[in-house]
Amino acid sequence: MQISERIARVQQRIDDACRRAGRETSQVRLMGVTKTQPSEAIREAYQAGMRLYGENRVQEFQDKSELLGDLRGAEWHLIGHLQSNKAAKAAGLFAAVDSVDSLRLAEKLNEAAQKESRKLRVLIEVNVGGEAAKSGVAPVSREFEEILRAAPKLEWLEFRGLMTVPPFLQNAEDVRPFFRTLRGIRDEVAERNLPNISMDELSMGMSHDFEIAIEEGSTCVRVGTAIFGARAMPGETAH
Repeated sequence: MQISERIARVQQRIDDACRRAGRETSQVRLMGVTKTQPSEAIREAYQAGMRLYGENRVQEFQDKSELLGDLRGAEWHLIGHLQSNKAAKAAGLFAAVDSVDSLRLAEKLNEAAQKESRKLRVLIEVNVGGEAAKSGVAPVSREFEEILRAAPKLEWLEFRGLMTVPPFLQNAEDVRPFFRTLRGIRDEVAERNLPNISMDELSMGMSHDFEIAIEEGSTCVRVGTAIFGARAMPGETAH
């Protein structure tokens, strides 16, 4: 099956999930996760109309960006764990960093964005499953609160919402409580009306469970395998 056909199928599933949830399809963005994918596959997705992409590693995308610089309108987000010493490079490469998981990283990104003289959109990554092998702040934690309270001073960052990678469970329906938890956290933070904190974005749901995520309020689903096939490297989470 061609990538264009897979994108069409995924989009139809998104449409159906939105209909079940009583939502407009326009409320959910489809992000193509392109880690380990060759530039040819990304170009095929682009030709099929995809414009939003997620990459996991700074260096991998830096290499690809030289080959894909002509893709007008393409928007690249970093969705993988980012070490603070790579923040400067990430701020220069990506339109957004969707995996902020510490105040130190947020501060480094703010400094880098200031040097780039452009605002950088970010999401706070929340580890809803409490899994030691995954990054993200704990749902109720000092680290999470530190980021929220520091936001007014981080003038070069635009905090747009939350992201999560929940535990992988064979039955996608079993993941629903984790998505519901993140939505609840989003709603609680939004009610506080904190300065420089928007909670418009809720990035959750991957190839295995994105329909459930949409039913629970996701505004962006990160889909890799269902579009490009399984090419995740050992030890990585397939999207």
